[in-house]
Amino acid sequence: MEAAGNLEVRTRDYAALGAAGITVLLWGSAFVGIRSAGRSYSPGALSLGRLAVAVAALAAIGLARGERLPSRDALREVGIPLLVCGLLWFGAYNVALNSGERRVDAGTAAMLVGVGPILIAVLAGLLLREGFPRSLFAGVGIAFVGIVVIAIASSTHTATTTGVLLCLAAAAAYAAGVIAQKIVLRRLTPVQTVFSCAVIGAVVCAPFAPQLVHQLGPAHGGSTGWIVYLGIGPTALGFITWGFALSRTDAGRLAATTYLVPPVSVLLGWAWLNESPASLTYLGGALCLAGVAVSRRPSATGRPAPAAADTGSRS
Repeated sequence: MEAAGNLEVRTRDYAALGAAGITVLLWGSAFVGIRSAGRSYSPGALSLGRLAVAVAALAAIGLARGERLPSRDALREVGIPLLVCGLLWFGAYNVALNSGERRVDAGTAAMLVGVGPILIAVLAGLLLREGFPRSLFAGVGIAFVGIVVIAIASSTHTATTTGVLLCLAAAAAYAAGVIAQKIVLRRLTPVQTVFSCAVIGAVVCAPFAPQLVHQLGPAHGGSTGWIVYLGIGPTALGFITWGFALSRTDAGRLAATTYLVPPVSVLLGWAWLNESPASLTYLGGALCLAGVAVSRRPSATGRPAPAAADTGSRS
Protein backbone atom coordinates (compact mmCIF):
# COMPACT_ATOMS: atom_id res chain seq x y z
CA MET A 1 0.00 0.00 0.00
CA GLU A 2 2.85 2.38 0.84
CA ALA A 3 4.52 1.78 -2.53
CA ALA A 4 1.24 2.39 -4.33
CA GLY A 5 0.75 5.63 -2.40
CA ASN A 6 4.23 6.81 -3.27
CA LEU A 7 3.60 6.00 -6.92
CA GLU A 8 0.37 7.98 -6.80
CA VAL A 9 2.15 11.01 -5.35
CA ARG A 10 4.88 10.81 -8.00
CA THR A 11 2.22 10.56 -10.71
CA ARG A 12 0.51 13.64 -9.36
CA ASP A 13 3.85 15.46 -9.22
CA TYR A 14 4.52 14.70 -12.88
CA ALA A 15 0.99 15.79 -13.76
CA ALA A 16 1.48 19.04 -11.86
CA LEU A 17 4.84 19.62 -13.56
CA GLY A 18 3.29 19.03 -16.99
CA ALA A 19 0.42 21.39 -16.22
CA ALA A 20 2.89 24.02 -15.03
CA GLY A 21 4.82 23.63 -18.29
CA ILE A 22 1.66 24.27 -20.33
CA THR A 23 0.94 27.33 -18.20
CA VAL A 24 4.46 28.69 -18.77
CA LEU A 25 4.11 28.34 -22.54
CA LEU A 26 0.68 29.99 -22.59
CA TRP A 27 1.67 32.83 -20.27
CA GLY A 28 4.91 33.35 -22.19
CA SER A 29 2.90 33.80 -25.37
CA ALA A 30 0.64 36.30 -23.59
CA PHE A 31 3.36 38.96 -23.62
CA VAL A 32 3.51 38.72 -27.41
CA GLY A 33 -0.28 38.97 -27.55
CA ILE A 34 -0.42 41.95 -25.19
CA ARG A 35 2.17 43.84 -27.25
CA SER A 36 0.26 43.13 -30.45
CA ALA A 37 -3.25 43.85 -29.13
CA GLY A 38 -2.01 46.96 -27.33
CA ARG A 39 -1.50 48.66 -30.68
CA SER A 40 -5.28 49.05 -31.02
CA TYR A 41 -6.66 48.69 -27.50
CA SER A 42 -6.07 50.66 -24.30
CA PRO A 43 -5.06 48.75 -21.14
CA GLY A 44 -8.53 48.71 -19.58
CA ALA A 45 -10.32 47.75 -22.80
CA LEU A 46 -7.76 45.02 -23.44
CA SER A 47 -8.26 43.63 -19.94
CA LEU A 48 -12.06 43.61 -20.21
CA GLY A 49 -12.06 42.07 -23.68
CA ARG A 50 -9.67 39.34 -22.62
CA LEU A 51 -11.70 38.52 -19.50
CA ALA A 52 -15.02 38.54 -21.38
CA VAL A 53 -13.69 35.99 -23.86
CA ALA A 54 -12.28 33.96 -20.97
CA VAL A 55 -15.63 33.86 -19.17
CA ALA A 56 -17.35 32.56 -22.32
CA ALA A 57 -14.61 29.97 -22.92
CA LEU A 58 -14.66 28.80 -19.30
CA ALA A 59 -18.44 28.49 -19.34
CA ALA A 60 -18.17 26.26 -22.42
CA ILE A 61 -15.42 24.17 -20.81
CA GLY A 62 -17.46 23.82 -17.63
CA LEU A 63 -20.55 22.67 -19.51
CA ALA A 64 -18.52 20.18 -21.53
CA ARG A 65 -17.01 18.74 -18.34
CA GLY A 66 -20.33 18.70 -16.51
CA GLU A 67 -19.03 21.17 -13.92
CA ARG A 68 -21.51 22.87 -11.63
CA LEU A 69 -21.38 26.34 -10.21
CA PRO A 70 -19.94 26.48 -6.68
CA SER A 71 -22.47 25.69 -3.97
CA ARG A 72 -23.56 28.30 -1.46
CA ASP A 73 -21.75 26.46 1.32
CA ALA A 74 -18.54 26.46 -0.71
CA LEU A 75 -18.87 30.16 -1.48
CA ARG A 76 -19.43 30.95 2.19
CA GLU A 77 -16.29 29.01 3.05
CA VAL A 78 -13.96 30.54 0.46
CA GLY A 79 -15.85 33.68 -0.51
CA ILE A 80 -13.30 36.17 0.81
CA PRO A 81 -10.17 34.57 -0.73
CA LEU A 82 -12.11 34.04 -3.98
CA LEU A 83 -13.01 37.73 -4.05
CA VAL A 84 -9.40 38.68 -3.27
CA CYS A 85 -8.08 36.50 -6.10
CA GLY A 86 -10.59 37.83 -8.63
CA LEU A 87 -10.10 41.46 -7.66
CA LEU A 88 -6.32 41.42 -7.47
CA TRP A 89 -5.04 38.82 -9.94
CA PHE A 90 -7.73 38.91 -12.62
CA GLY A 91 -8.64 42.58 -12.27
CA ALA A 92 -5.90 44.79 -10.84
CA TYR A 93 -2.97 42.75 -12.18
CA ASN A 94 -4.16 42.86 -15.80
CA VAL A 95 -4.85 46.59 -15.82
CA ALA A 96 -1.64 47.48 -13.94
CA LEU A 97 0.60 45.33 -16.15
CA ASN A 98 -1.00 46.50 -19.39
CA SER A 99 -0.53 50.09 -18.26
CA GLY A 100 2.98 49.54 -16.94
CA GLU A 101 4.27 48.01 -20.16
CA ARG A 102 3.39 51.25 -21.95
CA ARG A 103 5.84 53.12 -19.72
CA VAL A 104 8.53 50.51 -19.01
CA ASP A 105 10.62 48.49 -21.47
CA ALA A 106 10.08 44.74 -21.55
CA GLY A 107 13.30 43.82 -19.76
CA THR A 108 12.71 46.11 -16.81
CA ALA A 109 9.07 45.01 -16.60
CA ALA A 110 10.14 41.36 -16.46
CA MET A 111 12.56 42.13 -13.63
CA LEU A 112 9.95 44.06 -11.64
CA VAL A 113 7.18 41.50 -12.06
CA GLY A 114 9.80 38.87 -11.21
CA VAL A 115 9.51 40.05 -7.62
CA GLY A 116 6.16 38.22 -7.54
CA PRO A 117 7.44 34.66 -7.01
CA ILE A 118 9.67 35.87 -4.18
CA LEU A 119 6.67 37.48 -2.49
CA ILE A 120 4.67 34.30 -3.05
CA ALA A 121 7.36 32.13 -1.46
CA VAL A 122 7.48 34.39 1.60
CA LEU A 123 3.69 34.69 1.92
CA ALA A 124 3.23 30.94 1.43
CA GLY A 125 5.72 30.27 4.20
CA LEU A 126 4.00 32.70 6.55
CA LEU A 127 0.31 32.23 5.71
CA LEU A 128 0.08 28.71 4.28
CA ARG A 129 2.75 27.20 6.56
CA GLU A 130 4.71 25.82 3.63
CA GLY A 131 7.94 26.60 5.40
CA PHE A 132 11.10 28.15 4.00
CA PRO A 133 13.04 25.29 2.32
CA ARG A 134 16.58 26.20 1.35
CA SER A 135 16.28 24.67 -2.13
CA LEU A 136 13.28 26.87 -2.92
CA PHE A 137 14.90 30.13 -1.91
CA ALA A 138 18.21 29.19 -3.51
CA GLY A 139 16.40 28.43 -6.77
CA VAL A 140 14.34 31.61 -6.56
CA GLY A 141 17.53 33.62 -6.04
CA ILE A 142 19.26 32.05 -9.05
CA ALA A 143 16.21 32.54 -11.26
CA PHE A 144 15.84 36.16 -10.16
CA VAL A 145 19.45 36.81 -11.16
CA GLY A 146 18.50 35.39 -14.56
CA ILE A 147 15.61 37.84 -14.79
CA VAL A 148 17.97 40.71 -13.93
CA VAL A 149 20.37 39.57 -16.69
CA ILE A 150 17.51 39.46 -19.21
CA ALA A 151 16.41 42.92 -18.07
CA ILE A 152 19.92 44.34 -18.49
CA ALA A 153 20.27 42.72 -21.91
CA SER A 154 16.97 44.03 -23.27
CA SER A 155 16.53 47.29 -21.37
CA THR A 156 16.22 50.51 -23.34
CA HIS A 157 16.41 52.59 -20.15
CA THR A 158 13.08 54.25 -20.88
CA ALA A 159 11.38 53.33 -17.61
CA THR A 160 9.37 56.00 -15.83
CA THR A 161 8.57 56.16 -12.13
CA THR A 162 4.90 55.57 -12.86
CA GLY A 163 5.72 52.53 -14.99
CA VAL A 164 7.93 51.05 -12.28
CA LEU A 165 5.24 51.53 -9.63
CA LEU A 166 2.60 49.95 -11.89
CA CYS A 167 4.76 46.87 -12.51
CA LEU A 168 5.48 46.51 -8.78
CA ALA A 169 1.75 46.84 -8.08
CA ALA A 170 1.10 44.10 -10.64
CA ALA A 171 3.67 41.86 -8.93
CA ALA A 172 2.07 42.42 -5.52
CA ALA A 173 -1.42 41.74 -6.89
CA TYR A 174 -0.17 38.56 -8.55
CA ALA A 175 1.46 37.32 -5.34
CA ALA A 176 -1.59 37.97 -3.17
CA GLY A 177 -3.84 36.40 -5.80
CA VAL A 178 -1.84 33.16 -5.89
CA ILE A 179 -2.01 32.78 -2.09
CA ALA A 180 -5.76 33.43 -2.12
CA GLN A 181 -6.27 30.99 -5.00
CA LYS A 182 -4.39 28.26 -3.13
CA ILE A 183 -6.95 28.56 -0.32
CA VAL A 184 -9.89 28.55 -2.75
CA LEU A 185 -8.62 25.39 -4.48
CA ARG A 186 -9.03 23.47 -1.23
CA ARG A 187 -12.79 23.74 -1.75
CA LEU A 188 -13.42 24.40 -5.46
CA THR A 189 -12.20 22.71 -8.63
CA PRO A 190 -9.76 24.56 -10.91
CA VAL A 191 -12.50 25.26 -13.49
CA GLN A 192 -14.88 26.60 -10.83
CA THR A 193 -12.13 28.73 -9.36
CA VAL A 194 -10.91 30.28 -12.60
CA PHE A 195 -14.46 30.87 -13.91
CA SER A 196 -15.48 32.63 -10.70
CA CYS A 197 -12.31 34.74 -10.66
CA ALA A 198 -12.72 35.67 -14.32
CA VAL A 199 -16.29 36.81 -13.67
CA ILE A 200 -15.12 38.93 -10.73
CA GLY A 201 -12.30 40.39 -12.84
CA ALA A 202 -14.69 41.20 -15.69
CA VAL A 203 -17.05 42.98 -13.28
CA VAL A 204 -14.12 44.99 -11.91
CA CYS A 205 -13.16 45.98 -15.47
CA ALA A 206 -16.76 46.76 -16.52
CA PRO A 207 -16.17 50.55 -16.37
CA PHE A 208 -13.88 50.11 -19.38
CA ALA A 209 -16.77 48.80 -21.52
CA PRO A 210 -17.32 52.12 -23.36
CA GLN A 211 -13.63 52.17 -24.33
CA LEU A 212 -13.82 48.59 -25.58
CA VAL A 213 -16.92 49.28 -27.68
CA HIS A 214 -15.39 52.46 -29.09
CA GLN A 215 -12.08 50.80 -29.98
CA LEU A 216 -13.56 47.58 -31.33
CA GLY A 217 -14.72 49.11 -34.62
CA PRO A 218 -11.52 50.73 -35.90
CA ALA A 219 -9.24 48.09 -34.34
CA HIS A 220 -7.09 45.98 -36.63
CA GLY A 221 -8.42 42.45 -37.09
CA GLY A 222 -5.16 40.98 -35.86
CA SER A 223 -5.38 42.90 -32.59
CA THR A 224 -8.90 41.64 -31.98
CA GLY A 225 -7.75 38.13 -32.81
CA TRP A 226 -5.05 38.45 -30.17
CA ILE A 227 -7.68 39.43 -27.58
CA VAL A 228 -9.62 36.27 -28.43
CA TYR A 229 -6.45 34.22 -28.09
CA LEU A 230 -5.52 35.86 -24.79
CA GLY A 231 -8.95 35.05 -23.40
CA ILE A 232 -9.01 31.40 -24.52
CA GLY A 233 -5.34 30.47 -24.23
CA PRO A 234 -3.37 32.24 -21.47
CA THR A 235 -6.44 33.14 -19.39
CA ALA A 236 -8.94 30.25 -19.65
CA LEU A 237 -6.66 27.30 -20.39
CA GLY A 238 -3.55 28.77 -18.75
CA PHE A 239 -5.27 29.45 -15.45
CA ILE A 240 -6.96 26.04 -15.45
CA THR A 241 -3.64 24.24 -15.85
CA TRP A 242 -2.12 26.57 -13.24
CA GLY A 243 -4.96 25.83 -10.83
CA PHE A 244 -4.56 22.10 -11.47
CA ALA A 245 -0.86 22.32 -10.62
CA LEU A 246 -1.41 24.64 -7.66
CA SER A 247 -3.88 22.21 -6.07
CA ARG A 248 -1.15 19.53 -6.09
CA THR A 249 2.01 21.37 -5.04
CA ASP A 250 3.28 24.15 -2.80
CA ALA A 251 2.50 27.69 -3.95
CA GLY A 252 6.12 28.77 -3.49
CA ARG A 253 7.62 25.97 -5.58
CA LEU A 254 5.06 26.36 -8.34
CA ALA A 255 5.54 30.13 -8.46
CA ALA A 256 9.26 29.56 -9.05
CA THR A 257 8.43 27.87 -12.37
CA THR A 258 7.02 31.16 -13.66
CA TYR A 259 10.60 32.42 -13.93
CA LEU A 260 10.58 30.43 -17.18
CA VAL A 261 7.97 32.79 -18.63
CA PRO A 262 10.37 35.63 -19.60
CA PRO A 263 12.79 33.33 -21.52
CA VAL A 264 9.83 31.70 -23.28
CA SER A 265 8.44 35.12 -24.10
CA VAL A 266 11.79 36.22 -25.55
CA LEU A 267 11.97 33.12 -27.76
CA LEU A 268 8.38 33.52 -28.94
CA GLY A 269 8.97 37.20 -29.64
CA TRP A 270 11.96 36.23 -31.77
CA ALA A 271 9.93 33.58 -33.62
CA TRP A 272 6.69 35.55 -34.12
CA LEU A 273 7.74 39.19 -34.09
CA ASN A 274 11.27 38.89 -35.47
CA GLU A 275 12.65 40.45 -32.29
CA SER A 276 16.25 39.27 -32.03
CA PRO A 277 17.27 39.00 -28.36
CA ALA A 278 20.67 40.19 -27.18
CA SER A 279 23.30 37.50 -26.64
CA LEU A 280 23.27 38.12 -22.88
CA THR A 281 19.59 37.14 -22.84
CA TYR A 282 20.50 33.51 -23.40
CA LEU A 283 22.62 33.52 -20.25
CA GLY A 284 19.66 34.92 -18.34
CA GLY A 285 17.42 32.20 -19.73
CA ALA A 286 19.91 29.53 -18.70
CA LEU A 287 20.00 30.94 -15.16
CA CYS A 288 16.20 30.87 -15.04
CA LEU A 289 16.20 27.20 -16.07
CA ALA A 290 18.84 26.38 -13.46
CA GLY A 291 16.96 28.25 -10.76
CA VAL A 292 13.71 26.44 -11.46
CA ALA A 293 15.52 23.10 -11.43
CA VAL A 294 17.04 23.89 -8.02
CA SER A 295 13.71 25.09 -6.62
CA ARG A 296 12.01 21.82 -7.62
CA ARG A 297 14.40 19.68 -5.56
CA PRO A 298 12.82 17.95 -2.55
CA SER A 299 13.48 19.73 0.73
CA ALA A 300 16.04 18.26 3.09
CA THR A 301 13.38 17.57 5.70
CA GLY A 302 11.69 15.05 3.45
CA ARG A 303 8.37 16.79 3.99
CA PRO A 304 5.61 14.92 2.14
CA ALA A 305 3.78 16.51 -0.74
CA PRO A 306 0.50 18.17 0.29
CA ALA A 307 -1.45 16.76 -2.66
CA ALA A 308 -3.75 14.47 -0.73
CA ALA A 309 -4.78 17.17 1.69
CA ASP A 310 -5.51 19.65 -1.09
CA THR A 311 -7.40 17.41 -3.46
CA GLY A 312 -9.37 15.45 -0.93
CA SER A 313 -11.38 18.41 0.32
CA ARG A 314 -12.42 19.81 -3.09
CA SER A 315 -15.99 19.33 -4.23
